[in-house]
Amino acid sequence: MGNNKHPASIAALWMVGTLVSFMTMAIGGRELSDELSTFQILFFRSVIGLLVISFLLNRSGWQQVRTPAISIHFVRNLAHYCGQFGWFYGLAFIPLAEVFAIEFTVPVWTALLAVFLLGERLTLPRMTAIGLGIVGMLIILRPGLEVMKPAALAVLGGAICYAISHIKTKKLAHIDTPLCILFYMTVIQLPLGLIPALYDWKTPSVDAWPWILMVGLTAMSAHYCLTRAMKLIDATVVVSMDFLRLPLIAAVGFLFYGEPLEWAVLIGALVMLIGNYISNRAEKRRLN
Repeated sequence: MGNNKHPASIAALWMVGTLVSFMTMAIGGRELSDELSTFQILFFRSVIGLLVISFLLNRSGWQQVRTPAISIHFVRNLAHYCGQFGWFYGLAFIPLAEVFAIEFTVPVWTALLAVFLLGERLTLPRMTAIGLGIVGMLIILRPGLEVMKPAALAVLGGAICYAISHIKTKKLAHIDTPLCILFYMTVIQLPLGLIPALYDWKTPSVDAWPWILMVGLTAMSAHYCLTRAMKLIDATVVVSMDFLRLPLIAAVGFLFYGEPLEWAVLIGALVMLIGNYISNRAEKRRLN
């Protein structure tokens, strides 16, 4: 008997894997922040990622790591590393839901930067998405109503760096294989985490190692599951399902860390989701 499952059902399962991976990585990062510096967390994440990628390259062939675009890889991974630093740093100091909500501004910065770096056209739907994204961000950060938290600004800066990384990844996708891109990600980012970590090195305790493994493995599985889902269903559906990360992580923060449920965070993220949805629907119609 053949597999009669609808692609949307299979994609939904992949998105469950994505949601679980991102939330588990966030919890692992929060737990490790009490013992390890952000630099150490990023270093161990790269080590585990390199081991996983090396295993996969042993099976599919190391010849694919030859690349004519090493300079693009370096810029991409410098930006990606800064994005990760802002994300993990924020996990230690602000509510989990706020970190995830600010991260949702990445499509806004990506759309803006694509105009200047890739020469893409700024269409009305994209302008709408950018406008709603900025409104949503202001609702979440509430400038003027309270003191801006340095950790929130770090996550926001990380989101801008992630956008630069996305732009460079779009270029590399036409040049190198996904495994090649991931290989250089771990190789370049490993020393970026190790060198500053050595200045304040703390040997992880026995209790920390399960969390270290969890962060390293879920970092890989989150992006793998998300990619598989995007191959099966429209980006608009993926974006809508990915939004579930926010209420789910808010519930985790409330139940396990006693974090208050901030309505401003949920409302701001919803405004950004609407903007992304409008932009993705318009993009789909344009391609069809």
